[in-house]
Amino acid sequence: MENDLHQRSKIIRKNILEILSRSKSSHIGSCFSIVDLLVVLYSRILNIKATAPQDPNRDIFMLSKGHAAVALYAVLAEFGFVSSKILDTFGKDGTVLANHVTINCLSGVENTAGSLGHVLSMAAGMAWAAKAGDNNNRRFYCLMGDGECNEGSVWEAAMFAKHHQLNNLVAIVDYNKQQGMGFSGTIMNFENMAERWQAFGWEVVEVSGHNFEEIERSFAILNSSKNKNPKLLLANTIKGKGVSFMENKVEWHYKSPNQLELDMAIRELDSI
Repeated sequence: MENDLHQRSKIIRKNILEILSRSKSSHIGSCFSIVDLLVVLYSRILNIKATAPQDPNRDIFMLSKGHAAVALYAVLAEFGFVSSKILDTFGKDGTVLANHVTINCLSGVENTAGSLGHVLSMAAGMAWAAKAGDNNNRRFYCLMGDGECNEGSVWEAAMFAKHHQLNNLVAIVDYNKQQGMGFSGTIMNFENMAERWQAFGWEVVEVSGHNFEEIERSFAILNSSKNKNPKLLLANTIKGKGVSFMENKVEWHYKSPNQLELDMAIRELDSI
């Protein structure tokens, strides 16, 4: 299993590199830190099929850190939701692929994300509506960045979810410990991230966000839990994961690789 997921992650990272290099766009670091989480979700966890993306009983995945849109686009192409050819249009006039995800721009994109900190509220509202309608078999997954957790709206949603016992809601925090302007710890210290969510009444499992087996096992633990609390997967990740000269470098939140950097990065990915 792990080798198959590793190969898919490698393909997706290479596609992200090529898309962002060709379009001279940014957010490689943010995209790379969530690739492995997305691969496990779409291959092992989510109850959703590329052949029936609007099934009313499907699970819902929502990308809150919308600036990592290209990672989601590449994953949807890899798993057959859309043709890979559409990825070539990113950054061109007339494309449907925005720099931040936009609802229904592609099959499988379930939300719009612009200003950060709002999508957990959206996911909580949808989870509440599903429970109110007795559709308790669906789950709602929301992937956020750790810098995004600086926003007060995140914690309003956290309180709402606990109050309404939304155990069908699974939040994922991409805990790469960086954000747009630097390292998260110097901007807003969240070193005790797990304890904060637990204090708000959430069930928390902390994992390595690049270990496929650990990610899958942790989702299984959360989804099989019998308590009524909302769930959170705290994923320790590396910004820029997969390319050594991009890892843990704040500048790759904004930089686009030139041809030399692209070639170096592709060679490195091919070697692992």
